[in-house]
Amino acid sequence: MKPASSFWRKIAGLAARKVDEADCDVCPPGLPGEDPAFSTAVTALGAKLAKADGQAQSSEYDTFHAVFQAEPGSEGNIRRLYQLARQTTRGFEGYARRLRKRYGTCPQVLEDVLDGLFHIAASDGVVTADELAYLERVGELFGLSPLTVRRLKATHLGAANDDPYVILGVAADASDAEVREAWRAQLSEAHPDRARSRGLPAEFIEVAEAKAAAINAAYDQIARERRSLSVDVA
Repeated sequence: MKPASSFWRKIAGLAARKVDEADCDVCPPGLPGEDPAFSTAVTALGAKLAKADGQAQSSEYDTFHAVFQAEPGSEGNIRRLYQLARQTTRGFEGYARRLRKRYGTCPQVLEDVLDGLFHIAASDGVVTADELAYLERVGELFGLSPLTVRRLKATHLGAANDDPYVILGVAADASDAEVREAWRAQLSEAHPDRARSRGLPAEFIEVAEAKAAAINAAYDQIARERRSLSVDVA
């Protein structure tokens, strides 16, 4: 699991934080660290995530605080808001929508927030189905693509060995061109004709055929999923 400082402090650095203009189509209403609405919404989302598995332990605030380090002097207010918000998951969608409305032109900021929430959820070593559903819903409300959410999920929780992106060795939100290039490279490497040309025994050729079939199946699955996403978006 990557340390919190690698993704959260860059957006929670408070007054010192400056949004990278390259990540934004239009300047947001304020820097995340200087925007009370940002701190409020993120605190509420973190607190309600703690309740998503049906329980909300007081110690979970420590995990939240380790990731989202409040501005000196404001921790008391943040803690009180957290304790209030963690009583129920109700209302989390409103906070997510609020963040998207304010920072929708800076998708990297919203991705970093979801990245932080995944980190918090995984910090105890177990992410329940309810927590995962919560995180995926937040990503949807943020307007992040399902492929971006899938990448974040794989980063924090790992991906199944039969995940088509794992088979091709690319990120879930890799471009179509990158997926195609990886497919061609892997297929070329695993093609049964290479084994035949090297004079390998029949058993090796059978293994190569199975591997090539798996690579083709992974590529076909990714193509089908992406066509489906395009239809859904349309």
